[in-house]
Amino acid sequence: MSTTPIPDLAPLGEPTSTVERHRWAILAVTCLAVFVTVLDGTIVNVALPTLTVELGATTRQLQWIVDAYLLVFTGLLLAAGGLGDKYGRKRMLIAGLLLFGATSAYAGSVDTAGSLIAGRALMGIGAAMIFPATLAIITSVFTNPSERAKAIGVWSAVSGMAVAFGPIVGGWLLENFWWGSVFFINVPITIAVAIATWRLVPESREHDAPRLDLPGVFLSIGAITALVFSIIEAPEWGWLAPTTLLVFALGVALLGAFVWWELRTPAPMLPVGIFRNLRFSAASVAVTSAFFALFGFIFLITQYFQLVRGYGPFEAGLRTLPVALAIAVASVAAPRIVEAVGTTNVVRFGLALLGTSFVWIAFRIDVGTPYLEIVGQMVLLGAGLGATTAPATESIMGSLSADKAGIGSAVNDTTRELGGTLGVAVIGSVFSSLYVGSLDDLGPTSVFANLPAEAQEATRESVGAAGFVARELGPNAPAYLAEVNDAFLSGLMIGSLVAGGAAYAGAIFASRFLPARA
Repeated sequence: MSTTPIPDLAPLGEPTSTVERHRWAILAVTCLAVFVTVLDGTIVNVALPTLTVELGATTRQLQWIVDAYLLVFTGLLLAAGGLGDKYGRKRMLIAGLLLFGATSAYAGSVDTAGSLIAGRALMGIGAAMIFPATLAIITSVFTNPSERAKAIGVWSAVSGMAVAFGPIVGGWLLENFWWGSVFFINVPITIAVAIATWRLVPESREHDAPRLDLPGVFLSIGAITALVFSIIEAPEWGWLAPTTLLVFALGVALLGAFVWWELRTPAPMLPVGIFRNLRFSAASVAVTSAFFALFGFIFLITQYFQLVRGYGPFEAGLRTLPVALAIAVASVAAPRIVEAVGTTNVVRFGLALLGTSFVWIAFRIDVGTPYLEIVGQMVLLGAGLGATTAPATESIMGSLSADKAGIGSAVNDTTRELGGTLGVAVIGSVFSSLYVGSLDDLGPTSVFANLPAEAQEATRESVGAAGFVARELGPNAPAYLAEVNDAFLSGLMIGSLVAGGAAYAGAIFASRFLPARA
């Protein structure tokens, strides 16, 4: 075990020996903090059909309930990471936890879809403060490279498992409590983690931190927010519509201005020169492609289990458990395998597994697909994700000095969330286009084609609304639901192929550019 002093402990920090003695407890605290923020990114997915009923949410509003959180979260990550480096990661983590808990309580108390979207956006502020602080604290505490790789593997396993556990926890809560409980569950957890952070975690910050780079902060927020917002709204506006292109161009212009400023200011928030290091930049691309595929798929598969297979919320969530277990095993095992064969081979293999799982799903998923086959698909998916994210994250963090751990963590987190937001937006858009197109292509003798215009529009707007329409159809209900299921599955198939293509593209990129070792 290394006894190298932690280089960036603040004056309030504990002696190094005390920090080393508590380092695994500190890892547990930071992992629990990241678990609750990632969990909330997917816990809401299993509640989407319920929100259609309880709040009258349309498909567009459902997508925004997911994306409002991701948009604000992603837009603020770089700024939050830079602020943590300057003012202290422990302070940032505690403040973020308390804000996240308070805004979760608000989100669980609203009674309209629009108010819930606003609440989710506010929750994204707290999450952006939490996420980069956790990984930066781990990097500061675990100074031994081998131990740090294992700790990051555990962190990756927990964050990946949270993606899969979201539907399980959400399903149980929905079946036993009201829909707002999927947000109120965050309140006691954040309070407990904030207290543990205050008691256990040492303060760390950048040595001799320069003045705050305010232009860099505002340019980064504006650039990422405009880029993500244009992608989220593109399905509604049209991908080549003037508004879409204008907002996207604004994001690109702000990003260019951010890079220009960071290259010239004597105290940059983000030293953009780090992107010349392929262990940093190529690993970031690998993480982006993995989470693009994962989040887009999760958005659809939770609806498949409930709306096509007819499972209840908890049943649907429980059936995603194999993904969580596979992610955990692969994330912990991957750093050990990297020691033998290098980062490139493990990340490339993980992304290839991820792509293969989506292709398998695309060509085999159906109303009657045996669950054991779905288990095989999910195990392959989880193993691929774990084998990708743990080594890629260690590659990113291992290429930076401890002083820049916060901003490095923020870049890593931004790539994850940007990839996830893109996945929901792009794959959700592809799905919606094919779902509506399949319904509209049904012949004049179909049940759907002979529905009243209002019932047709409700079916196009939301798959969940089909259940309400079916109740009014009497003996025609089974034929109508079969038409809706076929349309849903056609969108799911192509959406899965898009996810698989993104994973394969990431594997090719990693093979070409990601260095095997430091």
